[in-house]
Amino acid sequence: MTVNFVASASLPTKWGQFTIHGFEDNESGKEHVALSFGELDTEKPILCRVHSECLTGDCLFSLRCDCGAQLQTAMQAVAEAGQGLILYLRQEGRGIGLLNKIKAYALQDSGADTVEANVQLGFEPDSREYQICKPMLDYFDVQNLRLMTNNPQKVDALRKAGFIVQIVPIHTTANPHNESYLAVKVNKLGHIK
Repeated sequence: MTVNFVASASLPTKWGQFTIHGFEDNESGKEHVALSFGELDTEKPILCRVHSECLTGDCLFSLRCDCGAQLQTAMQAVAEAGQGLILYLRQEGRGIGLLNKIKAYALQDSGADTVEANVQLGFEPDSREYQICKPMLDYFDVQNLRLMTNNPQKVDALRKAGFIVQIVPIHTTANPHNESYLAVKVNKLGHIK
């Protein structure tokens, strides 16, 4: 898989000054971004989050998931560390797309859990792919990661791509709207509790 680097620009945030880097996937045409903070010392493990797009959680502040809270926690952690990377991948709804995610939400409103809803729609429980991470991380000459994640599938994919990965669990506060969602991630998808 190859990507084209498109451009970089400053991105001031409430946590500090990030730089946003745009990439285009040559195969799918999807646009992905990386947020870097500080001067990356690639001789040491880089604090990193690989985050899949979640319009409802990241931008619309939905309480159904923990995506927005995880992204904000990761941005704060990177800023506090003084350096790091966040890869923001365009694979909404565990890879099923925004409109299918809304259909899955409707099934969840009728009693299905997040895994059951995806399967009822004809998808895998988690359709995300992480091959795009390799050329993006290669762009920054990063090989050794302190990866903020609870998802063993993500860790395995990056290790298979040749990266050294140390897991840094990322925890956010549960709420009444996402308690069952978080339980499904642990019990059915094997996420770290």
